Amino acid sequence: KDLHLPVAVPEVPSSPRHEFPADWSIKTRLLFMSSQPFTWAEHLKAQEEAQGFAQHCRATETNLPQSIQEPKLSTELRCAFQQSLVYWLHPSLPWLQLFPRIGADRRIAGKACPWSQDEALQQALMSDWSVSFTSLYNLLKAKLCPYFYICTYQFTVLFRAAGLAGSDVITAVISPTTRGLREAMRNEGIEFSLPLVEESRTRKQKNSEVNLETEGANSLQVGNSMEDGEEPAPSDDDDESFSWLEEMGVQDKVKKPDAISIKLRKEKHEVQMDHKPESLALVKGTNTFTLLNFLINCKSLVAVAGPQAGLPPTLLSPVAFRGGTMQTLKARSINAKARVHLAYEDIFSLEIVGPVMPHSLHSLTTLLKSAQRGAFSAVLYTHEPTAVFNTNLDNASPALNKEAVCKDLPTCGLHPKTLDQLSQCPALGKSSIRFLEMKDYAYTWKS
Repeated sequence: KDLHLPVAVPEVPSSPRHEFPADWSIKTRLLFMSSQPFTWAEHLKAQEEAQGFAQHCRATETNLPQSIQEPKLSTELRCAFQQSLVYWLHPSLPWLQLFPRIGADRRIAGKACPWSQDEALQQALMSDWSVSFTSLYNLLKAKLCPYFYICTYQFTVLFRAAGLAGSDVITAVISPTTRGLREAMRNEGIEFSLPLVEESRTRKQKNSEVNLETEGANSLQVGNSMEDGEEPAPSDDDDESFSWLEEMGVQDKVKKPDAISIKLRKEKHEVQMDHKPESLALVKGTNTFTLLNFLINCKSLVAVAGPQAGLPPTLLSPVAFRGGTMQTLKARSINAKARVHLAYEDIFSLEIVGPVMPHSLHSLTTLLKSAQRGAFSAVLYTHEPTAVFNTNLDNASPALNKEAVCKDLPTCGLHPKTLDQLSQCPALGKSSIRFLEMKDYAYTWKS
């Protein structure tokens, strides 16, 4: 088919490397392109599909040669391809697309939702969901599950096992958050930090210090009072703050800010970051268990009105868990012609659709490296609210004993090379990989 595929690719600023950094965002679609056909990914035999499912369930490690001469004839490649498409989901409602959940109201509207007006049915769904969530957390704690996502209609939570993303303890990152959610977490005794807010504050303080060194004594006082670029914080002692008005005899003519106004000024900055990537909250160690109990009982986890009313959040996992349903990413190959230098050339593409988690992206690129002889490119479509999960949270302690922390992780169900990639400290910041290219078995990418 002549689909006139655009071949203009963005500049790729990274230097060629044998591995690309872990991308903790969830992708909604991958489009791989190559000068070699993808016919090997088409029409898997029943035996190959079954073998792929069995390999996934048994966490079979497949190591392909650097280059496969006849990919279409390689049963090992085709089975490994099926294995890399598997993921686990809860709840499973075949007539509803349960990912993404943020901004999904229009897609779900009009679909049958028998629980929306049935409280007993809602409670049954939430009870089942709580069992599945607890099962995933227990697997994570035992390092039998590397990570999983909770996708609510308002925010997403990524739980990672100790040893992943450079951390020596279990971590949970929540984004985006609101002041109400953060306040509720504090009230439950959950200790958390706001890494991006703290990083911004530290940066401003450093800039402020540099500026202060070059300014005179008068500027010093102004700099101190206007630290962080914010308005001076109102004094707690209102009467003392406005005593100078009494000395001038105009205290009754000037309206003083009341307690509520003062509180609103203090809270202004905190509310400003609501729903933004900067509102990312990090929970570590034993606090993640408190977070589990908090989320199970959290009223704002489930919508009370609209098309998603009463529908429990979506759980996504790379491995099986209690109540989880095995799903596969949808794959299809497309043969097209693209305009290159005033002529049309054959271009082969492979489209993968669904919630593509970090391990799937890595395992698929590993297969393509062998099947496409070390040369392909990919356009990656990110679920934007999850891009911020690539922030380096500086979890690793200086004395992190990687061997001790990662000792049990090989049983988590991931290929050793994938596990090695996901163990590295995140390097993409608040962005995610948009374009990936391999030439001569070396990657370059653009985020």
